Order: sequence, then structure tokens, then C-alpha cells
Amino acid sequence: MAVFTTHSHVSQQYVSRTLYSRVQRLINIAITKAYHTTSNDALYILTGNTPVKLKAEEAANLYRITKDKQNQLLDHESEPQDWTHPADTVRICEQNELTENTIHIYTDGNKTEHGVGSGIAIFTKNKLTHQIKHKLHNRCSNNQAEQTAVLKALQALETSN
Repeated sequence: MAVFTTHSHVSQQYVSRTLYSRVQRLINIAITKAYHTTSNDALYILTGNTPVKLKAEEAANLYRITKDKQNQLLDHESEPQDWTHPADTVRICEQNELTENTIHIYTDGNKTEHGVGSGIAIFTKNKLTHQIKHKLHNRCSNNQAEQTAVLKALQALETSN
């Protein structure tokens, strides 16, 4: 990075950043043939260029990561047999007792040659409280039917409370 002389009340880093930004702005305006009133952000998007400040930070970070041997916080390579299995780190507990606030929601969405639809069943304290069916347009996919079922179940739950 170049060193620039500055006034005593302005930091050298700010002047460098401003100068680089101005130079890159002029280049971006020339590339896009845009008006001088176009914002820097718009110019970066139109040209596809990354701001010089970000490129410099990226290069500095890459140098620090690859050359700085004191930085021990980085990930390191390990063999797959040394990896812990996710099932070993998560503990799932099931409770069979029902409380007065226990709600079970079952959703399903499906697409067949007969059409597309989704269904919802909501049980509160083991009693069926809501049973909802939705017919969707034939252009909808199976994933859209599944997502619609979840969305409608949440909406039904929200309106019931």
C-alpha cells in the first residue's frame, strides 16, 4: 500500500482509502460511461469490480493466514476417521407425558397425475382440533405442496391461539 502525506488532523489510512476510492470511481465511470452522479455502489455493480479497499483487506487477510504461524485459531485439515459423528454430539430426549400445551402437527404435500394438494392435521392433547386440505394448481411442484402445508399449518396454529 502506498504512503501518502496528510494533514495532521486527517488519518493517513482515511486519505489512502479515499484516494483509492476516487481513482477506482473514475475508472468505473469510464468503463460504464455513466454519469458522474452515479453512486459508487451502483458503479461497482455495473462493472462487476470489487472495491479496492475490500481487495486489499482480502489480500492482507490471506497473507496473515498463510504466513502468520502464531495464528492457531484457524481450522486445520484432519482425516475423516478423526471427525466426530453429528449423532455423537447431539442428544435427543423424548418425553411421553403430555402437558396441557402439547400440540402435534402433521403436514403432507403431494403431486400426482390427479392433482396437487396439501393436508394438515393438528392435535392438541391427543385430540384432533384441525384438519385442513388445500388443492393447489397443477403447475405446482411437490416441494411447493409440502411448503404450503407447513405454511398453512403455522397460520392455523397462529389463528387458533
